[in-house]
Amino acid sequence: MQLKGLVRFFAIALILICVYQLSFTWIVRSHESNMEAKADKWLSAYPKPEIKYAGNNDLQALYADTLKELKRVRLQRLLDSTKDTKIGLLGLTTYRSAKDKELMLGLDLQGGISVTMEVGLDGLLKSLANYTKDAAFNKALDEAVSKKANGGADLITLFTTAFKQQNPSTPLAPFFVAKSNGKVKYDASDAVVANYLTEQATIAFNNTYRILRTRIDKFGVASPNINQDPAKAIISIELAGANDPERVRNYLQSTANLQFFEVYNLNEIGEGIKNADKAVQDYLNGVKATVVDTAKVKDSTKAIAKADTSKNKLNEAPIRRIIQFEQPYQGKNGKTIFPSSIGYIQSSDTCLLNGYLRMDIVKAKFPANLSFMYGKVDIDDPKARNVLQLYAVKTLDNGQAELEGEHVTEAKQDYDERGKVAIKMNMDKIGTNIWAKMTARNIDKPIAIVLDNFVYSAPNVNDAITTGSSQISGNYSAKEAQDLSEILTSGKLTAPARIVQEQVIGPTIGQAAAKGGLLSFLISFLVIFALMLVYYNTAGWVANIALILNLLFTIGILAALNFTLTAAGIAGLVLTIGMAVDTNVIIFERIKEELTKGKNYQAAVTEGYRRSLAPVLDAHVTTFLTAAILFYFGLGPVLGFATTQMIGIILSLFCGILVSRLVTDLYMNKNRHFDYFTGISRSIFQHASFRFIEYRKVTYGISAVVLVLGIASYFNGFDKGVEFEGGRSYTVKFDKAVSTDAIRDDLKKAFNGETPVIKTVGSSTQLNITTAYKITENNKDNSLDKEVETKLYEGLKNYLPQGLSYADFDTKYKQGSQTVQPTISEELKAGATQATVFALIAICLYIFIRFRDWRYSLGTIVSLLHDVFVTLIVFSFARKIVPFPLEIDQHFIAAVLTVIGFSMNDTVIVYDRIREDSKLMRGESNATIINKAINQTLSRTVMTSLTVFLTILILFIFGGEVTRGFAFAMLVGVFTGTYSSIFVAAPILVDFAKDKPLGSGEDKK
Repeated sequence: MQLKGLVRFFAIALILICVYQLSFTWIVRSHESNMEAKADKWLSAYPKPEIKYAGNNDLQALYADTLKELKRVRLQRLLDSTKDTKIGLLGLTTYRSAKDKELMLGLDLQGGISVTMEVGLDGLLKSLANYTKDAAFNKALDEAVSKKANGGADLITLFTTAFKQQNPSTPLAPFFVAKSNGKVKYDASDAVVANYLTEQATIAFNNTYRILRTRIDKFGVASPNINQDPAKAIISIELAGANDPERVRNYLQSTANLQFFEVYNLNEIGEGIKNADKAVQDYLNGVKATVVDTAKVKDSTKAIAKADTSKNKLNEAPIRRIIQFEQPYQGKNGKTIFPSSIGYIQSSDTCLLNGYLRMDIVKAKFPANLSFMYGKVDIDDPKARNVLQLYAVKTLDNGQAELEGEHVTEAKQDYDERGKVAIKMNMDKIGTNIWAKMTARNIDKPIAIVLDNFVYSAPNVNDAITTGSSQISGNYSAKEAQDLSEILTSGKLTAPARIVQEQVIGPTIGQAAAKGGLLSFLISFLVIFALMLVYYNTAGWVANIALILNLLFTIGILAALNFTLTAAGIAGLVLTIGMAVDTNVIIFERIKEELTKGKNYQAAVTEGYRRSLAPVLDAHVTTFLTAAILFYFGLGPVLGFATTQMIGIILSLFCGILVSRLVTDLYMNKNRHFDYFTGISRSIFQHASFRFIEYRKVTYGISAVVLVLGIASYFNGFDKGVEFEGGRSYTVKFDKAVSTDAIRDDLKKAFNGETPVIKTVGSSTQLNITTAYKITENNKDNSLDKEVETKLYEGLKNYLPQGLSYADFDTKYKQGSQTVQPTISEELKAGATQATVFALIAICLYIFIRFRDWRYSLGTIVSLLHDVFVTLIVFSFARKIVPFPLEIDQHFIAAVLTVIGFSMNDTVIVYDRIREDSKLMRGESNATIINKAINQTLSRTVMTSLTVFLTILILFIFGGEVTRGFAFAMLVGVFTGTYSSIFVAAPILVDFAKDKPLGSGEDKK
């Protein structure tokens, strides 16, 4: 083998890189475990209060919840305080750095909340049209909103189309002239208006995305994930570890609130800070917790503060200890200038400071109209990424701002008279009057620009501004100025995001999924490891070395890419185990053929690797194509599966061909060789001479039955998952086995006649309940979510413990939930259909290009349709028979695409051998050539299918409910894919070839 040194270098380099990358995950887990032990030790030393009325269960539960909250906050504080501490065996990294590089777990493995949000552009259109009362305008907008709710088109196109259809002679421009600031003229065409609306929609979407990014940081989860799809106006958010769905819904869907505040400087409130600091210090050092009182324990911050009384030295200057105060400086006129903020604080200390500031003894030391807010540090320094500025803003007596952002009419990034980046801002008449008064009172003082209680900028006022036209200058980059201008513009654009898909996974389900995934991964590895040794003797060690390196490289690269490991990703790893050895199976079977012919080991190995290259590449390319298509269409949670599979396929080629050959040559250079035969493998399929082609009429008949049943399955129907059907789905666990029929009848009454779909999940004590009740109704204030869950609770009361409250049902019996609006379900169905069609077309084109013969493509398409039909038949007719859900959902589509790729894996191996034999057996009939090719490849076909089948079977048994439907579809697909490669794809070549050769598509001469 050429370039052995290069292969060795890359293999060693990858090993070192992946071990290094994965070490961060181990370091993080070890450090967090140590900190948790410290939190437990601290909690055990916490003064145990004497609980009055010990028989009061509510008080006992409240105390238990308080201890749990105490531990959570204490653990978070320990982790925050050690972010920059050197950890690891050699102390070469910090916790902060290692945390950024660890392999993260998705919410389906640890519990959490996932939402897909759609930016509501209907409010934007109303705002831009100055909230017109015109009946024609509002009728067209209502129609567009209605169509948008049940389809995937963008709202701007739907609106302009609907308006034009309803009012063909009425122009759109007059509606938008007033608030367009000259961008739309009275005589502008509808096309110009549409472009303007699209431009404003893009600005609104970007700003909503920016706001949501800021908001999710406040949920306190370890690894939040947010992704945007501007084309669909969709924003996807994952909050692994979040456990308060209602807070998430309310906070994410609230409208952005832009405000302008005057600011207190440090000189004005300095005395108050000193007095507040002393009050907190006295409180911490002089109060002991003796009795758990419901009024006290509800404020966990106070409880935490009381718990720090053991070491009084730590309680000295508690507020000033965590704030780095700003220093005044001399202005150009010699006047002392105080900065706009009062100081800096580590973001990890904000929880503690907020607790102090909420205390009544602290509030009493400051003016009643003072409100503390945080802001971004305006310096480009990596060390400052976890530092915030602290501002003290002046509110009105009612706590609101004197000037609201709705009065801003225009803001844009520009340049000042010195050529520096600036923002130009204009206001309406009301805003101009208020702005004039505010700026006149604050010359040489700052005014804070605040969005969602976060200070984005606090520029100084140079002069009173009476025209309503302002210029904001500072050390802004063009990007920062553009962002701030869009934030200011958002003050007049009402484009909140609403949740169109939601999934809540309880920690119990997440832990079960993680445990099942890990168990299936380990068992699959051990089974395939043993199978290689049993079937291939000492050569099996080569395959196992390649397998180990493949898995190490795959997981290491995923960690390096900051990949979040999900249940679907683990399924991809399990499948990788099965497919990783395919390359070696194909090569080893060819080596065995060459050895059987009487060649020596050196020649057999060389010939085996050379002749296996084409089928190995073809098999991997077709499988990679389907995974890439699945990745491109981004079908939700299976995106992780596609990513894992693509990486695994590429590494399978590297390890299976190059590394395996390197290991083999190193061993043979010592005048030794591997054994490729065992007693089992020597006797199986070595002299196979089955007459497959002669039975093609029978198999055609079977295929005809499959076609008929496939059509019948459409009329028989399928169980569609909530992603494709739309609706709300809940996983509920009961204390004992329950009757699904009885529950269905009770829930039908609770849901006012809407019949829910109920499936058993794992056992008869856990059910998945899906309902379309009120799914199409407007849910802007989240009231429908609560209403549906209340109806669910009422319908299940007869099967729950007597007297169980809704709150306990929600936290203890409801294990998870998922909500999908019709909008997103239609998009998912369209994406699934496109992905499947594209996969079929891509593979057929590849086969045509690769073999240059349309008959191979025809055989391919027929066999693939055969595989898809069989899978559909099973999911249709067996859905009421098997004791687990068989749903058409995203996991099913992932399984179908994987089956398509795997089926082609088998088919191209047969096709490659047919093409090779057709050149060696000139003059023989096509039937003879095909029969021999199938028999020659039978051993590798069975072995490749067996390895994948075993790993998927293990995933099906041990992997848990999340991937069970996927695994079942794969099991069916592996079986039918093997069958179709032998009995469908190959025989078609005989009947369509006639007198044509099978090698290159040319006629015989």
